Amino acid sequence: MIESHFRSIVKATSYRLIGRIVTFVVAWILTGKFELAAQIGLLDTVLKIGAFYGHERLWNKIPLGRKQKPEYNI
Repeated sequence: MIESHFRSIVKATSYRLIGRIVTFVVAWILTGKFELAAQIGLLDTVLKIGAFYGHERLWNKIPLGRKQKPEYNI
């Protein structure tokens, strides 16, 4: 089964929302500055959504570990 572009984007976005919260909390703890932590979290999210999307689309082109569909169905 091949992932659709839409599904890859939704997966990347939902995963990064969780990651954004983690990044924001770590940045806030380290800097003590709420606004700076929010900016770091936002930038991290945008960059990593793009990276994840590209990664997903690339892996859809790599056959490693995939099983071939049978040529017929009974």
